[in-house]
Amino acid sequence: MLIVASGRWAERLELEVKTNALRQAAAAQALGLRGLVEKHDFLPHAAARHPDVRDLLRAPEDAMLRSRVNDYFADMQRTTGASALYLINDAGLTIATSNWNLPSSFLGHSYHQRPYFEDAMRGKRGIFYGLGMTTGQSGLFIAEPVTSAGKILGVVVVKISLEPLQSTWIASSDPVMLRDRHGIVFLSSIPDWLFHSTSAVSAANVRWIAEHVQYGNRKRFDVLPWRVEASRDKDSFVLHTTLKGQSARLLAVDTPLPELGWTLTVTSSMKEVIQAREAAVMLTALIVTLVFVGTLYWRLRENRFAEQQSARVELERRVEERTRDLQKVHAFQKAMENSLLVGMRARDPEGKIIYVNPSLCAMTGYSTEELLGCRPPYPYWHPDDLEKQARESAAALQGQATPHGFESRIRHKDGHDVITMVYTAPLVDAQGLHCGWMSSVVDITEQKQAEARQREQDLRLQRSARLASIGEIASTLAHELNQPLMALSNFAIAARALAAQGSSDMLADALNEIVGQSTRASEIVKRVRTFINPQRALYEKVSILTIISHAETLLKPELQRNGAYLSISPSDSGALVRGDQVLLEQVIVNLIHNAVQAICHLPTQYRCIELAVEHTGQAVRLTVSDQGPGIPIERLDQVFTPFYTSKPNGLGLGLSICRTIVEAHGGTITAENSPGRGTAFSVTLPTV
Repeated sequence: MLIVASGRWAERLELEVKTNALRQAAAAQALGLRGLVEKHDFLPHAAARHPDVRDLLRAPEDAMLRSRVNDYFADMQRTTGASALYLINDAGLTIATSNWNLPSSFLGHSYHQRPYFEDAMRGKRGIFYGLGMTTGQSGLFIAEPVTSAGKILGVVVVKISLEPLQSTWIASSDPVMLRDRHGIVFLSSIPDWLFHSTSAVSAANVRWIAEHVQYGNRKRFDVLPWRVEASRDKDSFVLHTTLKGQSARLLAVDTPLPELGWTLTVTSSMKEVIQAREAAVMLTALIVTLVFVGTLYWRLRENRFAEQQSARVELERRVEERTRDLQKVHAFQKAMENSLLVGMRARDPEGKIIYVNPSLCAMTGYSTEELLGCRPPYPYWHPDDLEKQARESAAALQGQATPHGFESRIRHKDGHDVITMVYTAPLVDAQGLHCGWMSSVVDITEQKQAEARQREQDLRLQRSARLASIGEIASTLAHELNQPLMALSNFAIAARALAAQGSSDMLADALNEIVGQSTRASEIVKRVRTFINPQRALYEKVSILTIISHAETLLKPELQRNGAYLSISPSDSGALVRGDQVLLEQVIVNLIHNAVQAICHLPTQYRCIELAVEHTGQAVRLTVSDQGPGIPIERLDQVFTPFYTSKPNGLGLGLSICRTIVEAHGGTITAENSPGRGTAFSVTLPTV
């Protein structure tokens, strides 16, 4: 039971280590995949707004216009590295393409049955992976509708090749693959797995794939030859399959990519897990065997002393019998030592080697005859570490070896280096006298290589984290400075007009506003620096009504420009909070600005924004409500996530920054849809 339990413990521990390493590898692969998609994500959006593209859809017979659009698409394709860009009219027919001058040109081909075309014609962005209907080459298609005066004229499509990514995977020793929402493998480092599914594909899904020509003429998707063994973690499992004609057991981790409708699976061999279990079993078996042999030897000695009182004949008979037993035990012990994976070396007090087992011979490349009788320096000592190894050997022979062992680099007979851990203990003879030293030598070369690879991966992840932090800070600064810079521009235009009219009083007011907005921009820069070093933040008592009043003044031009009006209903005019006035104003400005964008396209009677203030106990709650279309329920939890946005030109940082500021002031911010229509954002802050 002890041997089995030790094997299972070692297996479970190694499995946890490999699972965590696989999760990190999956995160890195997913990051690279998203980066490849995001690199080209803007292309169809930009191309759909090009004037020549819209004009060509209105006048498809204009040859000169078609030539300009073809050249524009070809230039974008060369600059960005995309596979192709092409323009489809509302009937699904290609009228311009970046490969117009190639034999595989898309011109004149119809793609009306493609899902990305159908989605774009419904006014949505279309994303679809499949085999090309013209070239037969796979790729990721991203489509954007081309609109004019609210009408969809056609669709711009960019095709991205994922073959470089697959080539990188094929070069890796561990299988990696991507599955679509039907469970079909469409990208894999194992070619035999392509266009197979993890489970049976329903007839309806097969018809859908065939109708949209996703995978060419394929109408059959066989189930992968896998046997899946579930694990304790939901995202990992053990996979039994065949690789290169041999049975393989792999540890696999699934990573969903919901924005693409895919699932990324990375795997790693279970060989290290099995080896860890076997090593633990062997070590425990060795310990149990040694205890058993020691106990047996002690009992034999006790019996021999007790039998000295018996007759000489009986004594000789028993001695002979015990001698046979000892020979058997010795033969068993010898066989056990020869089967050990750990190298064993015995030396006399002068350092001469008097015993080596087969594992040490295999580790050094020298035979037993070549090692027995050798004195320092031994033939397997590394030529670059002779002094170090001489010191360590002398210390061990003097009984000064460290109890936890020491690391030693040796040179194999064939010339390659082997990293070992050496543990030395006194060697005692049958009479209890010290007669030398016994050393256990463990090969840790693979462990050292694995540690080096792990350190390199940790360094790469740290560099990625630093780059992400720098990008977020830069994006935050750009987002927060946008409003005061827009205000500076508006007041400067007004000042120029007032100067031309000779109105000195109003000109002075406009210049004062410019100075105030520049000061506000400077304050925002200082506040952003507090995100980097929170010790620089300076909080003071601030009136809620003062914050609301300043925010209303800043937003007045935008409210007038969009035909919206702000209704303020404070219930407690004396509420005070402790915090940074500029940052809290920025929260209110961001929330009202979002509300304006949500209602600016609605009829006039719905362009009302309500700002309510309610004092409850030791806190004050500010609620900004609009009558816009609201937020889909499934996206309410994502609105405060950095870089998440539903706006075509948004950065996705406004609400994330608001939450950071509110939480830094000890408060909370929530979002919910109103019962009738619209959305309400509530900010709760502690009062002083």
